[in-house]
Amino acid sequence: MTRVLIVEDHPIFRDGLAAALDGAGAIEVVGCAGSGEEALEQVGELRPDVALMDLNLPGMSGVEATRVLCERHPAVRVLVLTMQADDESLFAAVRAGARGYLLKGAERADVVRAVEAVARGEALFGAAVAARMLTRFAAPAPAVPFPPS
Repeated sequence: MTRVLIVEDHPIFRDGLAAALDGAGAIEVVGCAGSGEEALEQVGELRPDVALMDLNLPGMSGVEATRVLCERHPAVRVLVLTMQADDESLFAAVRAGARGYLLKGAERADVVRAVEAVARGEALFGAAVAARMLTRFAAPAPAVPFPPS
């Protein structure tokens, strides 16, 4: 059973996500937090396998909460679920330790699959996010002049 902590500040979305995930596959929602600070308090007590993290949180941002959570609890994997589709947010979350990144428009089955994959130690990115990453990394690198010999 994969234990999930949902970190989301909008109660209606948080409750709907918990209802959609609880019991889906082998997922158990063990808690919900409305802020990064609250998530950090709950992680030690609830011991989730995955923290499903929004980036726009009151107080501590989701990126900062991800960084601290990954430093303090390296066994807990972070999967970002956010409206933030920009490259800056994506790369900041990955640099902070996120193992996956989905946009909130994702289908329930995609979120379930991502939670299970991240819990197994895989990295998973939604199709639109992965396409952007591939485009960014496939772009030719700027020419670097060789130093004279």
